[in-house]
This record gives sequence, structure tokens and C-alpha cells, in this order.
Amino acid sequence: MLAPRILKELTGIVGSANLTTEPSDLLCYSYDATQQSFLPEVVVHPAAAKQIAAIMQLANRELIPVFPRGAGSGFSGGALPTKGGIVLTTERMDKILEIDQENLIATVEPGVVTEQFQIAVEAVGLFYPPDPASLKFSSLGGNVAECAGGPRCVKYGVTKDYILGLEVVTPTGDIIVTGGPTMKGVVGYDLTKLLCGSEGTLGIITKIVIKLLPLPEAKKTMLVLFDSIDGAAQAVSSIIKHKIIPTTLEFMDGRTLDCVKQATGLQVPDAARAVLIIEVDGDREFLDKQANRIAEIIRPLGVVETRIATTPAESEALWQIRRSVSASLRKVNPDKFNEDICVPRSKVPVMIRRIDAISEKYGLAIVNFGHAGDGNIHVNIMIDKKIPGEAEKAEHAIEEVFKEALALGGTMSGEHGVGLAKAPYIPLEITPQTAAYMKAVKKALDPNNILNPGKIFLDN
Repeated sequence: MLAPRILKELTGIVGSANLTTEPSDLLCYSYDATQQSFLPEVVVHPAAAKQIAAIMQLANRELIPVFPRGAGSGFSGGALPTKGGIVLTTERMDKILEIDQENLIATVEPGVVTEQFQIAVEAVGLFYPPDPASLKFSSLGGNVAECAGGPRCVKYGVTKDYILGLEVVTPTGDIIVTGGPTMKGVVGYDLTKLLCGSEGTLGIITKIVIKLLPLPEAKKTMLVLFDSIDGAAQAVSSIIKHKIIPTTLEFMDGRTLDCVKQATGLQVPDAARAVLIIEVDGDREFLDKQANRIAEIIRPLGVVETRIATTPAESEALWQIRRSVSASLRKVNPDKFNEDICVPRSKVPVMIRRIDAISEKYGLAIVNFGHAGDGNIHVNIMIDKKIPGEAEKAEHAIEEVFKEALALGGTMSGEHGVGLAKAPYIPLEITPQTAAYMKAVKKALDPNNILNPGKIFLDN
């Protein structure tokens, strides 16, 4: 436990109502979507950058680890307080400070929920594209820290493509500003991009300047069933080769489709072994033409059936099929390891076949879905942890999946980050020289290894 004098000093910084050491409260901040759990010694709820700076200065003086936390929805263990210490949550910093309709930018605090921000900017005719699956509860600060993606990133890009500037508290307790509200700026190093995706190891984000776009006038959603994953993957390449970039190109393989059918009663032809959900957006007058052109391009590639939404309600119904995937997987087994490899999109069918071989080798159920437009495959290894040896087999399977993705020119994480879960596998992808370069940055900015220690690199 932290010494009473330290708790007293923390209380003086944030106030007694914004600090807790109650066991039940600590438990609430001990876990994330990985289902691992580590109890912190105290949870603090600051409301301003100056409070966070004071906390970091105290932590450095006393050598207490600090673990920044947004909504705790991450899949890689990035927010887990693995060494006890202080969990610093940005939940109270939840204000949209400005939506500048003239310059198409917004300034927000890190605790703003992603979907609530999207609703706010769309109400004035603007658009923030990044849409992680957790958008209904994940926070923008966490999205920046993990460089979150989502289905729309095939056309619009990921979180880092929309971050113009940041206010950040450094690991040693200074407050700095990176970037700003201009579309261009090349003075000094691009610290904004360095911090975006740094997983809370290089600074605590306290303010975000975000680039916005005009809201597309309309969208059209298609669900296309194929007789093989090869046809679905070839369809993705063919669409893009014909100079059409859809908003989304989501896929589900045959095993995922079986899970959804069992869970939802979805009626599809028996020949269907893969699904693409294709959505286009833009000027209303061009959408029908674009959708029809896509249908023509993919028709020879084993299309079994095409469903095109004609109303917003029908579009929502098609997307509900995709949203039902995660819940439906529990029909296979109660526990899962959720990985998010990324390969060149033309290699998706090759990767799926290699995953199938790994599934057969270890006797494990593996289901795959994700963002086919950018080759991002969510590999879900479904097990029952109560069965002896299942978790160990899953760990071996995960390593083989990573190795196969890397052999195809891919990466072992497209959007979830490294955190704690993937840290042991870092040497598979990053050379010792590159890792040393990254560690040198961490050491220079956080000499006492106070901020989110043990993440990305286990020896940090």
C-alpha cells in the first residue's frame, strides 16, 4: 500500500471525492477487455492538465508507477496496472471544448466518448471517420493512445490521420503542446505522430485537436455472399483496382458465418462460405451508379447472393449482422483470444488458409472476420479455459499465426496495439536495433520508467 503521506498529497491534488482506495473501486479499474486483472493501490480522477502534472511529479519523486486509463476497452492490456501503483483515469475530462465549423477542426478533452463526439459533429454537418468497434464507450484519448482504426479506415484512414495537435503531460510532469490547429506545420520533430499510438508510455494526453471532414450526403450498404473466401478477397482487390474506394469492406469467413447463423437465425444459401459488407458514401446521385458498378465487378467471383439496403433501417439491419459476430462466438466456446493481424489485402485468402491449418494442427476453433479492405484480420481463438492445456495450446497457436502473418509481409497488430498481451512477441517483428532505438526514446522521456511500465517492451 502507498504510504499515508503520499495518499494525503494525492488527495490534496485531486480532492478526496476524486481518489479512492476502496477494494471494490480498485477492482473496477483492475481489468480491460483482455480479462486479465491487476489491482492498483489507488485510483485518481484528475480534471485538468495541472493536476496530472502534479501527480506525475509526485510519482517521479517517490518512484511510483502510473497507469493512464481511458475507458479500459483495449484488447492488448495497455491500461492494466501490472505493478500496482496509481491508475490515473481521464473520465472526468470529458468536454468537447470547441467545434470550429469554419476551419473544420475540433478541440476535445481525452475522456470524450467516441460516438458522442461523432454525433456532435454530425449535428453541424461535419464528420469524424475513425469508428472502432468500441466507439459507444471508448474514449478519444484511448483512441489516440492506441491509434484506433475501424471499418471506415479503408477509405478514410485511422485515428492518427485526424490528429493535428495535442496537449500532453510528460512522464516527468511537464505540460507540452505538439502541433496545432493548422493543416500544415513542420517546425521540429512530429511529436504528435510519435505520441499517437504510443499506448500511454510516453505521455498522458490532456487535450486533442482533431481534423474534421464535411459529412457525406448519403451512404449505401451492400451485403454480398460468396462461395469462398478467395472470391471475397479477390472482390476486394478488384473493386479497388477499378479505382473505387468504398467506405467499408468488412469480411466474415465461413466459420464466422456459421456462428452468426446459429446465434441470429440469419437465412443464407448453403453455398455461402464468406461475406463482404460493402458500404459506399458520398453524393446521393452517384451512389446507385457506384453500387451497380461494384456489383458488376464482383459478379464473376463466386457471388451467391447480393442484398442492397434501400433505407437506413435496412442498412442498419445489415450492419447488425456484423455487430452480432462477437456475441455469437460464445456459442463456440466461452473464452477467446482476440488477435488483429494485418497482411497485404491480396494475401487475405492465403492467410485464412494458413490459420485453418493452425486450427487443425492444435484442434482449436478459430474464427476470422475483420476489415478486408486493408487486410486487417481479427483472429479469434475460441477455447474453454477450464479444460487443462487449452490456454497453452492457444498461446502456441497465436505465435504461429503471428509468424505466418509476418511471413506474408504483414504485422501482428493492425489496430489493437502491443500493450502487455503482445509484448512477448515483439522480437518476431522488430529487430533488436529497432527495439533499442524505441527504448532509447522511452528512456530519454521517462528516465525513471514511471509511466505505464512493462507495456510494449517487457523489460521496460
